[in-house]
Amino acid sequence: MGSPTVIDAGDCATDELLERLREGNRVVVRTEFLGSDHDVTLRWDGDHFYCDTPTTLHKHDSEEDMRKCIEKHGYCST
Repeated sequence: MGSPTVIDAGDCATDELLERLREGNRVVVRTEFLGSDHDVTLRWDGDHFYCDTPTTLHKHDSEEDMRKCIEKHGYCST
């Protein structure tokens, strides 16, 4: 597996993030939370989508659930 793509939150549209994940790429999103910078790793294993935050691993069973998570947390551009 190659190195993940690193972006700042809001650099990519939701569809672009999902396309990168479906292609097998991991995407590290740099985001700010409570005044501190954090990295969130987004990935897809072929069956499930994951958002690996500094405190929690979110598992999503569908692309639609992942889309909602990406948009809810502001990882994508509006």
